[in-house]
Amino acid sequence: MKATYRSAATLDRMSATGPRQVVAEAEETASELGIVDESARRRTFAIISHPDAGKTTLTEKFLLYAGRVAEAGAVKARGNRRRVVSDWMAMERQRGISITSTVLQFTYRGSVINLLDTPGHRDFSEDTYRVLSAVDSAVMVLDVAKGIEPQTLKLFEVCRARELPILTFLNKYDRPGRDPLELIDEIEKLIGLRPTPVTWPVGIPGDFRGVIDRRSGELIRFARTARGAGISVEESVDPQRASQEEGSAWQTATEECALLDEVGSDLDLKSFLAGESSPLFVGSALTNFGVRHLLDAVVDLAPAPSARQDASREHRALDAAFSGFVFKVQANMDPAHRDHVAFVRVCSGRFERGMTVTHGSTGRPFGTKHAAAVFGSERETIDIAYPGDVVGLVNASDLHIGDSLYADNPVTFPPIPSCAPELFATVRSLNVSRYKQFRRGLAQMAQEGVIQVLRDPNGDPVPVLAAVGQMQFEVFSFRLAQEFGAQVELSATPHRIARRTDAQTAARLSAWSSVRVLAREDGMLLALFESPYWLQRLEADHPDWTLEPITVSVAPA
Repeated sequence: MKATYRSAATLDRMSATGPRQVVAEAEETASELGIVDESARRRTFAIISHPDAGKTTLTEKFLLYAGRVAEAGAVKARGNRRRVVSDWMAMERQRGISITSTVLQFTYRGSVINLLDTPGHRDFSEDTYRVLSAVDSAVMVLDVAKGIEPQTLKLFEVCRARELPILTFLNKYDRPGRDPLELIDEIEKLIGLRPTPVTWPVGIPGDFRGVIDRRSGELIRFARTARGAGISVEESVDPQRASQEEGSAWQTATEECALLDEVGSDLDLKSFLAGESSPLFVGSALTNFGVRHLLDAVVDLAPAPSARQDASREHRALDAAFSGFVFKVQANMDPAHRDHVAFVRVCSGRFERGMTVTHGSTGRPFGTKHAAAVFGSERETIDIAYPGDVVGLVNASDLHIGDSLYADNPVTFPPIPSCAPELFATVRSLNVSRYKQFRRGLAQMAQEGVIQVLRDPNGDPVPVLAAVGQMQFEVFSFRLAQEFGAQVELSATPHRIARRTDAQTAARLSAWSSVRVLAREDGMLLALFESPYWLQRLEADHPDWTLEPITVSVAPA
């Protein structure tokens, strides 16, 4: 069989360079399709991984293949080289890591893709948990040399709790790493998810010859491009020629595929959608190998939006009146305008810019004049959106994470997850003349969920910051200085454990000098302990007192 070549021109590459193209295409079909049909065109998913697994690189390569960037740049670009689109914050660019989640909307093969790039570092896991409440599926990226890592496990547990279908991508196969059969066994053992490889590597890690597409049996080979900046040309080779040219590497790969056939590791759409199996793909995001296969799988396999459960576990139909919820708040994405954007996941109905909806937490009317489609830090006015879309409401300072918005019948969606803090520090402004800016920045960081702000109900005016990890404190200090001009001093407290309590127990705890009770912004009372010993002693001596762990509560989608 003659080899066939897929060039950039045949890979659905679009010429758009900004949000306007997505908006125009969506509005062009709006008069032709109904709400349910428009929803079927949407794919809303998150990319999750352990730090350095290649998540942000993969995100940018998706944009390359969708035609949204003309040339992909390195994640740690320096000097005048272009930075990755999804890492827009100054601190992200300085450190070369993702600190905050990012929304990227683009079109690919006639589908509207809402991609949410998430931080991989455990210190920012709370931001990732919030994002996972707003998506319909996830792509899990694993470093072929490292496999399942602790943060991967934690994120998967949240995905499982929400019954999110997961696609798996074994990344960095162009570098030395572990045996792929060993990796899929580890995935099944550690997280209970049955991998069903759709593509399988030919060659060992570090000697990557291509992949077998198990659906056709053909070998797909990839041509390198300079620095992975352009779409990789693919060559389809029939099995007979592949056997002649690849020799023992092809024979080993086909034997492994036969083993996968015997144990039933075949693509099963039903079990995938139920969160029981995971279609697996192999490649290298840096060199673009296998990227198109994975992006095609998002369109072909990942679920479109469906009727979403509200807080009372009733399903709100896709074609019901508009409803949505705020899952992320971000300020100062445009430093020149000091803006404030609330990100709303549309759950039902048709959103129209300028419509008046009800703000669930206050019951008051809320205007939507300033609505935008978001692409990293860029945005473009959007007039229409459908279930699955993410709408950025600009200067919506009254909206908070978890707030519901609706037209017609009231609806409240399940609460957004929050994490138990593990580190605590008092915070003081170093410049009295900037105290007003300090207070404004503190309120903004709390509203965004950058940190949790705790206050003493008995009147101590010095706020206490609570965080999952040290880097949250660093981001807080950096942004306060950069965005509000307020230098701060943080002083760690001796507390290490927090438990949720109530007013009655709080009154009793006032007699214990080693325990401090503080109130969170949402009114929750937290009892802070310096060591497990004091907590265990109180629990043993006073089993009737309220001292409950702060758990991540995640409701199904």
